[in-house]
Amino acid sequence: MPEITPIEWEDFLSGFPDAHILQTRAWGDLKSAFGWQPGYVVASVGPNNPVLGAQILFRRLPLGLSVAYIAKGPVCPKIGGLDGFQALWPEVDRLCRKMNAIFLKVEPDLWAPVKADGDAALVPAETPPDGFRSADQSIQPRRTLVVDLRGSEDQVLARMKQKTRYNIRLASKKGVIVTPSTDIEAFHRLMMITSERDFFGVHTLDYYRRAHDLFSSQGECAILTAEFEGEPLAALMVFRRGARAWYFYGASGNAHRERMPTYLLQWEAIRWARAQQCTSYDLWGVPDADEQLLEDQFMERNGGLWGVYRFKRGFGGELLRALGPYDRVYRPALYALYRLWTKRKANEE
Repeated sequence: MPEITPIEWEDFLSGFPDAHILQTRAWGDLKSAFGWQPGYVVASVGPNNPVLGAQILFRRLPLGLSVAYIAKGPVCPKIGGLDGFQALWPEVDRLCRKMNAIFLKVEPDLWAPVKADGDAALVPAETPPDGFRSADQSIQPRRTLVVDLRGSEDQVLARMKQKTRYNIRLASKKGVIVTPSTDIEAFHRLMMITSERDFFGVHTLDYYRRAHDLFSSQGECAILTAEFEGEPLAALMVFRRGARAWYFYGASGNAHRERMPTYLLQWEAIRWARAQQCTSYDLWGVPDADEQLLEDQFMERNGGLWGVYRFKRGFGGELLRALGPYDRVYRPALYALYRLWTKRKANEE
């Protein structure tokens, strides 16, 4: 049956241990508590042989309408680009029309090709797959740094910037200690401090609690806290699935920042990921600019993710850019109105 249950989706996903964590049932359960409704479809290339699938999140709108979203999917054996998913789209379309979706947004779990000189810019421009159009608005960060965790700890450290290695050692010498934690309230307090200081949006306490409960019960999430003399200075929530780990949420307080707690915290998150047999650690989000521009301007610019890039670049990750996003439009007139509304809302912010 093309549309399947959450339990059937878990069974399907068990055959894809390296599928992105945003395609898991647990992620769908998390989002379902905060305004989204997950649905699941699979398709076959032969009789009784499902090899393609997707978790689709639906956001309800007035008048029975919705918008649909595939985050870091669909799921399938590694094939070239979204064109390899052609057998799946009729099933996706059927569910989207059933849910009165205005459009479907897809952010694939695929990296854009790079130029011959190694620049992580597009080559030369993305062409959306048949039935899709390139979208202006993305939900997940387009560009990120992914740290290679293979080799020994010394080899991982050697790939970092010298200043980052120094700050990791400095934090230890100055008495910073990193320990696992289940104190969601303390984590959220640090998130609120970060939000006020750096003008970042944060989720509610209930969101972080549910995320931690859903994934930590499966051994796929941990909270790490950096402390000095019992005082929490910084914390992060790290996730993992298969060979990949992700740094989704992190925060720091205003006290003892000269002790560099965030550097030791990230290093311990990397060590946690390595202990889970992960081979990569996604730092999850830097400015969407090519590497030359990032390196030329990161010392001067402070808005948006520029300060984040200044910190993350030191951990020696590879700069990568995700393919997409792509929109598949079902109701063109309403889609045009939706785009106007989102642009106006973005300008107001």
